[in-house]
Amino acid sequence: MSTYNKPYLTFDQQLDLLKSRGLGVTDDARALFYFQHIGYYRLSAYWYLMRQMVPLQGDCTSSSRLDTFQPGSTFDQALALYVFDKRLRLLTLDAVERIEVALRVDVAYLLGEKDPFAHKNPELLDGNFTRKFKNNTQCTHYQCWIDKHSKVIARSNEDFVRHYKNKYGVPFPIWVVVELWEFGMLSTFFQGMKINDRNIIAARYGIPNGRLMQSWLRALNFVRNVAAHHSRLWNKNLIDQPKLPKLGAMPDFDPILGQPNVGSRVFVVFCILLYLMRTISPNSSWPVRLRELLDSFPVISGVSLADMGFPDNWYTQPLWK
Repeated sequence: MSTYNKPYLTFDQQLDLLKSRGLGVTDDARALFYFQHIGYYRLSAYWYLMRQMVPLQGDCTSSSRLDTFQPGSTFDQALALYVFDKRLRLLTLDAVERIEVALRVDVAYLLGEKDPFAHKNPELLDGNFTRKFKNNTQCTHYQCWIDKHSKVIARSNEDFVRHYKNKYGVPFPIWVVVELWEFGMLSTFFQGMKINDRNIIAARYGIPNGRLMQSWLRALNFVRNVAAHHSRLWNKNLIDQPKLPKLGAMPDFDPILGQPNVGSRVFVVFCILLYLMRTISPNSSWPVRLRELLDSFPVISGVSLADMGFPDNWYTQPLWK
């Protein structure tokens, strides 16, 4: 492990360093403004792909990035990519919010019919969820989830929570408390439902089974967290990679099956978002806004939508028409 020894740099020194490495800057004052309000380090993620590459010595299959920039690289290009990514995050959160709200209704409506307090009744949930212990913990998946659920209620200042506590006490019926579950809690609970119940909800969206849907929800939760924490999204590697349907099960997805690395980049997530949005919000302008944003991708040498996992013919696929 090496020791970090890079010196502190003022904003002016940061700008001078970039210019010395070959990044074109046409307006120093403008660049300094963005260093002061966005930050050098955050912006560095967007000019990283503009740095020159050289093969590693003795390994013709690998390469490393130099500190110097490719000829023609500019600060404005990096800033344009940053703005593109910001708009992409906002569109992602817009779609995930609608999916989250719809899924809350699905879960509460289905389980509430069986028991108003179904989330407190382990008999209505999957055995792997209620009896299997989480790694490195002393509680089952369900117990850990219930602990988080209780904390969410305890710290809530929502008017409806205070009203319900004052009038009825606890527990809360599922159709009330589900409004407090953030997307991660909701997707975890969906995974903990009985297989048949997961399948029923998945079928409402034309998804073959609940197992496929739960993998989609995990992937959506990952990108939702990236977007909500203002992290770089556009070329992010997916930690929770969604499963894809078998050939013919969901024809809209057939064109992307078998393509290399299709599950590891955000392209596949936006395919999922498009599919779900057309069911949940069929009259929404969201697909149009997404396409317009993609069409505005900055022109930067060596950087393209392919870095997001988009294949060459993506715009001809059924989901994107």
